Amino acid sequence: MAFSTTEVLCMLLFILAAASSRFTAQTRCIFQGEEDSDGFYEEGDVVLGGLFPLHANQISASQSYKKRPQPPSYKFFSVTALQWIQTMSFAVWEINQRQDLLPFLKLGYHIRDSSDDIPALRSSLILVNGQPEQNTNYSCAGLHRPVSPVLIGDSGSGVTMSLLRTLGPFQIPMVSYFASCSCLSNRKEFPTFMRTMPSDSFQIKAIAKLIRHFNWTWVGVIGADSDYARFAVQLFLEESARIGVCAAYVHFYPQSVSKDSVIKLINTIKSSSAKVILSFSAELDLHTILREWKHQNVSRMQWIASEAWSTGSSLWNDFHDLLIGTLGFGIRRAEIPGLKSFLTRLKSSDALGSALLAEFWEETFDCKLNGSLNTHVHSNKNTTLSRKPCTGLENLEEVHSVYTDVSQLRVSYNVYKAVYLIAHALHNMKTCVKGNGPFANGECADPEHFLPWQLFHYMKQTRFTILGEEVSFNENGDPIASYDLVNWQQGRDGSLQLVKVGFYDASLGRDEDLLINESAIQFQGQKATLSICSESCQPGSRKATRKGQPVCCYDCIPCAEGEISNEIDSIECRRCPVETWPNQGRNECIPKVIEFLSYHESMGFVLCVVSAVGACATTVVSGVLVAHRTTPVVRGNNMELSFLLLFFLGICFLIGLTFIGEPTDWFCMIRYAAFGISFALCISCILAKTVVVLMAFRATLPGSNVMRLFGLTQQRASVLLCTSVQVVICLVWLTTKPPYAAHNTKYQTAKIILECAVGSEVGFWCVLGYIGLLACLCFVMAFLARKLPDNFNEAKFITFSMLIFFAVWITFIPVYVSTSGKYTVAVHIFAILASAFGLLICIFAPKCYIVLLKPEKNTRRQMMMMKK
Repeated sequence: MAFSTTEVLCMLLFILAAASSRFTAQTRCIFQGEEDSDGFYEEGDVVLGGLFPLHANQISASQSYKKRPQPPSYKFFSVTALQWIQTMSFAVWEINQRQDLLPFLKLGYHIRDSSDDIPALRSSLILVNGQPEQNTNYSCAGLHRPVSPVLIGDSGSGVTMSLLRTLGPFQIPMVSYFASCSCLSNRKEFPTFMRTMPSDSFQIKAIAKLIRHFNWTWVGVIGADSDYARFAVQLFLEESARIGVCAAYVHFYPQSVSKDSVIKLINTIKSSSAKVILSFSAELDLHTILREWKHQNVSRMQWIASEAWSTGSSLWNDFHDLLIGTLGFGIRRAEIPGLKSFLTRLKSSDALGSALLAEFWEETFDCKLNGSLNTHVHSNKNTTLSRKPCTGLENLEEVHSVYTDVSQLRVSYNVYKAVYLIAHALHNMKTCVKGNGPFANGECADPEHFLPWQLFHYMKQTRFTILGEEVSFNENGDPIASYDLVNWQQGRDGSLQLVKVGFYDASLGRDEDLLINESAIQFQGQKATLSICSESCQPGSRKATRKGQPVCCYDCIPCAEGEISNEIDSIECRRCPVETWPNQGRNECIPKVIEFLSYHESMGFVLCVVSAVGACATTVVSGVLVAHRTTPVVRGNNMELSFLLLFFLGICFLIGLTFIGEPTDWFCMIRYAAFGISFALCISCILAKTVVVLMAFRATLPGSNVMRLFGLTQQRASVLLCTSVQVVICLVWLTTKPPYAAHNTKYQTAKIILECAVGSEVGFWCVLGYIGLLACLCFVMAFLARKLPDNFNEAKFITFSMLIFFAVWITFIPVYVSTSGKYTVAVHIFAILASAFGLLICIFAPKCYIVLLKPEKNTRRQMMMMKK
């Protein structure tokens, strides 16, 4: 980005002012530019400077250079950066409360918005030079705000390098909490730089090991055209070549992402066979890339995230379907006691006194503060102007915000450590014994009056423990690298869950520094994506050469369904035995999953409930008839056979339960025999009732003596006789070739269906056929008696029940033959329940209706008067 003439002049004069103040406090200084009051300030004996990117993605505007440039407009206000700022403020406050650390000194802070861009240079110069109350000449010793001898910042590697090159000649130390470029470890170029963020050189080693662990040897690499990404990619290419990982492509896109550059990037990705993408990008850049990615409906890929966005949550809401399964290394997370309450203590009154807090308040609660100092204009300025007034009752504890979320304190923890680094250095400075000091002639530095380079001397040697972690730095000012391997998973409520699935610790040995818990990882598919070229095929796959490509670049084809391979670079796969099936890796044959209709699955549970409902309904009907057993309707329709029929119907409903559960040989024999006999009893009772209806009509004719021939004894005997035939059929079936529990592998190759084989097909169809024969006889007789002149002719209801019975079992036969496994059993149970319900409703519902709802018809006179 080019500087305007005014900006360049301002910067140069600032530098001159800074240089002059090092020589004498009496030099007259001239402040160029307007006073900038935005920021956070707390007085102290030593005031720490802080640079944080509160605003990002500046909206470019053409300058005419004929008038003063207008304040810049930004698209985003970073709530995350505000949490970092508040963490610095909290750390300073916490240290000032302690008696064991700097009890003789009060820390203060002066924090400014760096905007993650060139304005960071102006902010840094204000911090190290101070700022007057008004734009007049003044003595450099009489500043309105004291200068900061050390800076905490910035977040971006490129911006940090620019600041170091400007402030480096004045030996002003800078501690970064998020700049990770390995280039910053160059002590010759950046001699006064330290950071609590590990160098990318360690991150690259961890990423390369992660990729190699999953045998992803064909990887696409993308990144912004920045110092951070270019140095990181260069390190990755060097490390990947050493361990046998190849880059399918390397693509840098401009820092100012345009639609054309994004389309070019996506075309590069689509044209490659790599299924894994390593991205050295910022969250804002990925928003634009993934939006076009989704628009073009590019197939899902495995993302490997650099630490710049591995723990970012702003991408999740819009692109969770693309990013599920993302793996990346996040800097170490910690829990800072007391920070949560410190963050939520802000009130609307605090926001009124600060332009930045007012902007945060208005963005968070989507309202407008009365008398707001907020002057920043965002891209959605029309929406900002239409906001409703704030009520003053807004409470941060009642909203879910990234600002108050302390579950992922990673960068904030780095800020926290940076403050404590400086505090411990100042504390160590106090312990210096005059004459044995580290400076010329054994001199010591005064913690209340020291030069920046003296503080930096102590900072380099500082070692301390914080929240259980031992913090130390190497000769380049880098901390010992420690990363959490995080996996992007979707919670039950759809939110992003950053699940720790491993870690990298550079202090451990080369073979022990990376630990991965694969069982805890959630990929987009069932297993890790395959992304290789010229790499050996692992067990579970076979080699298949690519036409027109070198032999070293082949595809690894997973073994087909039912096949395995347990050798590396296997040419073909072999089929598993009938009783086994390949495991998930398809390198071993394991016993197949056994399937049967269980009470625990929804289908079995529903059928069980329906069976219970049918049995209960039968009991209720029985109770109603017992309670009204003296009434004509009950007595006039053969009460004894009715109760026998109800009893056997209840048994039919319960027979359905024997078809649910794990089949055994005895269970199979019992279920089929019980089914055949119980339905034979029911139909026999109905047949006897139908004969009684016919005989009763014949008995009304003059001189007829037919009822004597078919009395109660004959009725019972007919039921037993008809049922005994079915009993004989079942006995023959069970003694010759009975049903048995069988393991069926015919229908589903991946499962063993545990089912009851009928044994003798003839026996099974004889049982069904005899039931059908009884039903046909019953239907014919009921059909003949359906129009007999009676007030309550039960024959026509029996006719309807038989029609339903036929419809159910005729439908059952083709469905039973065409289904398999537990669905065959379910069809059988359904037929039993449907036919039982049909008999219960058609025969007994009319009786219950008259008994309960039409008692005036349930009289002997009503029964007799309808006869003709």
